[in-house]
Formats: sequence, C-alpha cells, structure tokens
Amino acid sequence: MLVLQGTAPMQIGGNRNAKNITVGADGKRDWSFGLFDCFPRCSLCCQAVCCPCIVYSKNRQRLRHLQQQGAPLPGGGERYDDYCLIYSGLLILTGHAWILHIHTRTEARERYGIRGDTYGDCLTAWCCRPCSLTQERREIELEEGSFEQSDK
Repeated sequence: MLVLQGTAPMQIGGNRNAKNITVGADGKRDWSFGLFDCFPRCSLCCQAVCCPCIVYSKNRQRLRHLQQQGAPLPGGGERYDDYCLIYSGLLILTGHAWILHIHTRTEARERYGIRGDTYGDCLTAWCCRPCSLTQERREIELEEGSFEQSDK
C-alpha cells in the first residue's frame, strides 16, 4: 500500500524585517527608515525628485519580483518600462501620477508588515513623493540585501 505524505510549504528566503525592528502587539512595525531620512541616499533622493517615474517603476518591478519569485530582481529592473511611461504621462498631463504610487506603497507596507493605512499612503504619495519613493526603495533594498547575506 502506497502512503502519500504532504510536503511542507515552500519557504521564501529573505528577511522582511532586516533591521529587526520591534513588532508591536498588532503584528506591525514602523518603516526601517523615516520618511525624511532620504538624504543619506542623496543620489536616489535626487533621482526621485528629477525622474520619479524611473524610481517608481523600479520599485514596482523589484517588489513584484520579490512577491512572485521570492528572490531579488537581477540587475534591479528595467530603467524604462510601461509603468514608467504611464507614470510620466500622468505626471506631465495631469500632475496626478501619485495615484499610481498609492497602490505600490500599500503593497510594500503590507509585505513588510508596516503600520499604516491607505489614507496615510495617499497623503504621503501626494505630499512627499520623492521621500516616499526613497523610503520604499530603501525598504526593498534591505530585504534584497538579506538574500545576499543568507547565501554566504
């Protein structure tokens, strides 16, 4: 008689709380970097000011790859893709590209178990786009870096 046994679910690598920030009773934590803590990454902050479409698109690509493949995106993603063009088009034509940004920020916040809500994501994306994009990128980079450390 053949007995089939179930296998354990696949574990996805990486550390979604690479700085080991305290998780509260609600199961949530704060961002690893403050919203206005973008200046230590001056080049990224400048890119988020001058070319937010590129930073948005790469954040989105990297986050999606982590969610779908459980590993960092090789090369950090394409510089220009459809979402970069859509974002820049909305920014130029209407000034409302921040609307796209809300969804990606919410996805990042949920992936990393970070406190907040959609209203806060909306307000942050609208008022502080460069700092918000930089904060999200730095959070994604922390997780990607934890893959490299676990490979050693």
